[in-house]
Amino acid sequence: MNFQKVRLGAGLYFVATPIGAARDITLRALDVLASADVIAAEDTRSLRRLMEIHGVPLEGRRILAYHDHSGAGARGKILDALAEGKSVAYASEAGMPLIADPGYDLGRQAAEAGHMVTCAPGPSAALMALTLAGLPTDAFFFSGFLPNATGARRARIEALRDVPGTLVFYESPKRVAACLSDLAEVLGEDRQAAMCRELTKKFEEVRRGSLGELAAALQGQTVKGEIVLLVDRGHSETINESDIEEALTRALETHSVRDAADLVSQMYKLPRRPIYQKALKLGKR
Repeated sequence: MNFQKVRLGAGLYFVATPIGAARDITLRALDVLASADVIAAEDTRSLRRLMEIHGVPLEGRRILAYHDHSGAGARGKILDALAEGKSVAYASEAGMPLIADPGYDLGRQAAEAGHMVTCAPGPSAALMALTLAGLPTDAFFFSGFLPNATGARRARIEALRDVPGTLVFYESPKRVAACLSDLAEVLGEDRQAAMCRELTKKFEEVRRGSLGELAAALQGQTVKGEIVLLVDRGHSETINESDIEEALTRALETHSVRDAADLVSQMYKLPRRPIYQKALKLGKR
């Protein structure tokens, strides 16, 4: 036994659980699970199994189910326990609670009611993937799961085009090929990326390359397991004023000032207003 029973104060304790390897759980997480008055989980079976592996006894405690489909009723039971001055441990199925997992409303309402809310931190697939991907980590944007529908997915990707950091997505193995294809089409085939699969597990894999290369490699290929996709930020080239003026001059030969400004601002992905002002001046020559 590597845990110890401790006296927990009343409050909500989020507990991070392993993303694959059971031994990645922290000693503090085991202490909280062993000592909490009430235990709740996104997946009661997986948490019960994890506690069995580490020899943490339930000692008559039930594990309450709290997941995306539980609704206000299950949340109410946990909030009632907190109101009675009990300590409540809540574990998501894998990784850090609330990171693409349920628990946000629970944590928010517990805090608003004046209860102590804290976390026993631990593994995170997004952070592990950033460590392994070979892409910049000075800034990153976690976007969770992209929409299932192609049109909605491409629109979401387009909205993230100019984020000044590495993009991080979770993806289903059934959709990863289509997702990579859309990423390559919207962001450009040359953007560097990585696909991290089955992190900490037996068949852990990291594929690195351009979006075009990764998309081509997965076409017609079946993959399995949990997947994290990472995409490098865009590296825009320096745009000279002379380039913009030349493009506007050419555009004004066949377009109105308004249309020429629209065309050039879209071409260089620049704000329209200063381009329009420049086009007005050029049009008066």
